[in-house]
Amino acid sequence: MSVLDRLERIGEFASTYFVVWVVLFSGAALASPATFTWIEPYITPLLGVIMLGMGLTLQPADFTRIAERPRDVAIGAVTQWLVMPVAAWAITVALSLPHELAIGVILLGAAPGGTASNVMTYLGKGDVALSVAITTVTTIAAPVVMPAWVVALAGEQLQVTFAEMFTSIVQVVLLPVIAGFVLRIVLDRYAPRLAAAGLSIFPAISVAAIVAIVAAVVGLNVENILTAGAVVLLAVVAHNAIGLGAGYGVGRASGMSPERVRACTFEVALQNSGLAVALATAYFSPLAALPPALFSVWHNVTGPALATYFSRQAVRTPDSPRAEPADD
Repeated sequence: MSVLDRLERIGEFASTYFVVWVVLFSGAALASPATFTWIEPYITPLLGVIMLGMGLTLQPADFTRIAERPRDVAIGAVTQWLVMPVAAWAITVALSLPHELAIGVILLGAAPGGTASNVMTYLGKGDVALSVAITTVTTIAAPVVMPAWVVALAGEQLQVTFAEMFTSIVQVVLLPVIAGFVLRIVLDRYAPRLAAAGLSIFPAISVAAIVAIVAAVVGLNVENILTAGAVVLLAVVAHNAIGLGAGYGVGRASGMSPERVRACTFEVALQNSGLAVALATAYFSPLAALPPALFSVWHNVTGPALATYFSRQAVRTPDSPRAEPADD
């Protein structure tokens, strides 16, 4: 077995059992908080590593696809930009969440799509090219869209300005994604084997980074989890369910093919919870980071479950056209 094959197996193993690692290390953080709380100052750099990995997965062809299918990309992106922030605000009002928890839910709702949506779209036999395109658009627009929504929905309660949040998102999201994208182009041209090795091992690195972030947040919130864990989990479950329902409903109503409906479903509902955690920790408090941290666990439960259902539905209707994920 070659080194590249071993790296691919490590990456696949880490990704396949992602939710297991999150649950295990979250439990360990509850039992021994001090083992993980030291990670708090490194949450933002760890997110930068994750976004660098996302950039490595992008290719010029992904941006070509955006130009080729602007309608469906726009529908998916706009649905996420509108539904998830408004749903987050409505949930905080309906549940009368305390200020810091409400900020965390709103940050989560305003976040761009996460790479988990691309994986779930692939597993659910959806249109992976469309999924990648929507994730790319929402991520690139995040420095403007995310702080705009947070200021609009929680402006009177904020101690941070639009400009400060814009700068942070550019630094921890946009610049690493661009760096990864440029690095991928250079490696593909001059060191293709190294590029392949990087793509093989980065899933495992991303999983490790996300697990570390979630464990740190859990360790910092042990008392809060024991006292407010149920209501936060209810908010997270409701938010994710609204996103899944809205993504599916809008996809169907707009006349998308079944494969694109699946992609739209995941794109709307699966947020970049790591970014929300990083911003909550940097500008607010560990308590504000709790909702997006729990969301990271929950959407990795509902995502695979729905992907399995979609996959079985696709097998039952094999005559419908399907986008090939191999191009991504």
